[in-house]
Amino acid sequence: MKVLVTGSDGFIGSHLTEELVKKGYQVKAFVYYNSFNNWGWLDMLPKDVMKNIEVFQGDIRDPNGVEQAMKDVDTVFHLAALIAIPFSYHSPDTYVDTNIKGTLNVLQAARKLETKRVLVTSTSEVYGTAQYVPIDEKHPFQGQSPYSATKIGADRLAESFYRSFGLPVTIVRPFNTYGPRQSARAVIPTIITQLLAGETEIKLGSLTPTRDFNYVKDTVNGFISIYESDKTIGEEINIATQKEISIGQLAEELISQINPRAKIVCDEERLRPEKSEVNRLLGCNEKIMRLTDWKPLYSLEEGLKETIAFLKENLDEYKPDIYNL
Repeated sequence: MKVLVTGSDGFIGSHLTEELVKKGYQVKAFVYYNSFNNWGWLDMLPKDVMKNIEVFQGDIRDPNGVEQAMKDVDTVFHLAALIAIPFSYHSPDTYVDTNIKGTLNVLQAARKLETKRVLVTSTSEVYGTAQYVPIDEKHPFQGQSPYSATKIGADRLAESFYRSFGLPVTIVRPFNTYGPRQSARAVIPTIITQLLAGETEIKLGSLTPTRDFNYVKDTVNGFISIYESDKTIGEEINIATQKEISIGQLAEELISQINPRAKIVCDEERLRPEKSEVNRLLGCNEKIMRLTDWKPLYSLEEGLKETIAFLKENLDEYKPDIYNL
């Protein structure tokens, strides 16, 4: 089968692209066009992997380019998105164009080309602060940031194309993913890079919110397991460990591992608006485990160890002294 991965130059996308190649799929990687010929995190993949990847440079906001990329593929894994929550406060129009219109472009092309499977990437942020736990797929949606609102819109568009046109869509909803190649706009690399840079005052926002962290390899295996099951068509499915930890606890654990002399400092700039902060995320993984053979293989301790090792080797790719929106 030939598959297309949009957002393949990003964090999860690069790992998914790499794993699909290793599993023997023909892979086309849709990367964001730039004049530097930079393919994002794909540039870090081993040469023996890259030689088996067909790279397509385009813009998910361009319907013509999206259709051209999808013409010869059986399946599309749609991961291309703007995902940073703080930046969505500044530039919500861009999030609408990328996350909603970009998803519509994929759905329209898939309908026209009769694509066999479409997997649309969602996010646990669509649920907002938990109204009950663990959060299953029937939990209400709440747009607590422009980012989450656009992802809710994209999800509902995907659902409408399944219900209206019979398009074989699945909505894949990972809870917080972390691991090698993640940008410093996410909390785990933010903490680790500050510590590795020798900072003794670790700047963070709110410490009380809890998150359900997936190691990236578990998230990727979740995508593939969902894709390889016919039972998942027309469904929206969480990828979650069903375990939670507060940001404060997480930071203290990383401090103890890397630099016990460091202390946490609250940085006002990093605080979300009060009504926008998602205070609790704890996902239910009953559905994915019922419909597929997936289960999480990495503990948080194992995942953090691999993440620290990667960031230690690639610290020059980051700017620990700058708040990354």
